[in-house]
Amino acid sequence: MKLPKYVQAWVDDEGRPHCYFRRRGFPRVPLKGLPWSPSFMAEYEKAMSGVRTAIGAGRVKPGSVAAVIAEYKDSREFFGSKSAGTQRMRRGILDRFGAAYGDRPFALLPPEWIEALLDSKKPHAARSWRATLRSLCQFGVKRRYLRTDPTANIKLASVKSDGFHCWTDAEIAQFEAHHSIGTKPRLALALLLHSAQRRSDVVRMGRQHIRETPDGPALYVKQRKTGVELLIPIHPELGAVLDATPSEHLTFLVTATGKPYGDNHFSRRFREWCDAAGLPKRCSAHGLRKAACRRDAENGCSGNEIMAHSGHGSMKELIRYTKAADQARLARNALAKAVIR
Repeated sequence: MKLPKYVQAWVDDEGRPHCYFRRRGFPRVPLKGLPWSPSFMAEYEKAMSGVRTAIGAGRVKPGSVAAVIAEYKDSREFFGSKSAGTQRMRRGILDRFGAAYGDRPFALLPPEWIEALLDSKKPHAARSWRATLRSLCQFGVKRRYLRTDPTANIKLASVKSDGFHCWTDAEIAQFEAHHSIGTKPRLALALLLHSAQRRSDVVRMGRQHIRETPDGPALYVKQRKTGVELLIPIHPELGAVLDATPSEHLTFLVTATGKPYGDNHFSRRFREWCDAAGLPKRCSAHGLRKAACRRDAENGCSGNEIMAHSGHGSMKELIRYTKAADQARLARNALAKAVIR
């Protein structure tokens, strides 16, 4: 007999039947009577409308760091506002924070102590930790575990870095020379470079995302990180690579067993392809997104045109990608004006 959803049933060694309502985040409730009987369904409906409890909250002290973390990770604030990748990163930080300081009273976290904790981290890690702990403390204020947010005035030293290395045309040519058209590595490079998208979007692309438009075929992309929807014309070079690399799968890029790549698996594999081509460690999959924006800028595209290609949300964010190209173009223009004089 099929049981109602979230109901588990078994018969013990003495022949007595047992039924329990078991749903993630809800109390475990014994259900009496025969499944589907009026009395059974009345208890089932009562269990379904029960108050959710934070996973792990019953094993920790109320009001402790561990208890608040458990409640936060089961809340709408945690699941509803960030991408899956950000949730995964923050869950890891919260797990480490809870393992080290879970017994401490959450209401007694002084700003000086949190600041000292952040100072012990490397610059980029400190920024991720601050964002995670700030989100946790804001949740604590909302649920009245804290009166004020102890992270509100914590500032970190600015990180002087241009981020991921932007591939040069020579590096792109070196990769292409080693991996010929028709191979998986060449397909990966073409998708990254000509779509200007993140790895998390490229690994999900497939032929079902190709749309026919009056101007020719285009790739439909809904960015995993931002939810932004794009329609990107397929560059002739990308079209040639796609035609030379037939695929019977839902995604263009698949593993040796025919499964889609996960983000980290793809990054490791792409690193191996770069190593095979003799490229330096600075060359990464994300650096091709920067190279695509650089090429757009060098070809005279406006900021809005580049944003329409890459899906960046702000001009400030885009400037980091096109800084080198803008400098070179302005220098050429200045030299041309000097020659005319």
